[in-house]
Amino acid sequence: MRLLETLAQASGPLSVGEIADAIGVDQPRASRLVQQGVELGVVRREADPDDARRTRVALTDAGSALVRGFRGDRREAVDRALSSFTEQERADLARLLNKLADGWPQG
Repeated sequence: MRLLETLAQASGPLSVGEIADAIGVDQPRASRLVQQGVELGVVRREADPDDARRTRVALTDAGSALVRGFRGDRREAVDRALSSFTEQERADLARLLNKLADGWPQG
């Protein structure tokens, strides 16, 4: 799912190296994940327009649909979890999560 989420958030197709960096794995592992995605029909390889020796990886329509479904499931789960929170509790949680994100170590 990290592979699919990364491709869904990207502004265009990514190289295997870019995928590896984004999901925190080495390049051989990223290549295997891409191959599995191709076999499952959720990602496709396409020629790099700047370098014909390289390929880029993009989501297929099926991969995009899978990510949308996954995001919808997560959104519904969060909505259910927050259903008993008051508006003030939701505001407090949002404030604290932003504080956590601001203090999160980079890199």
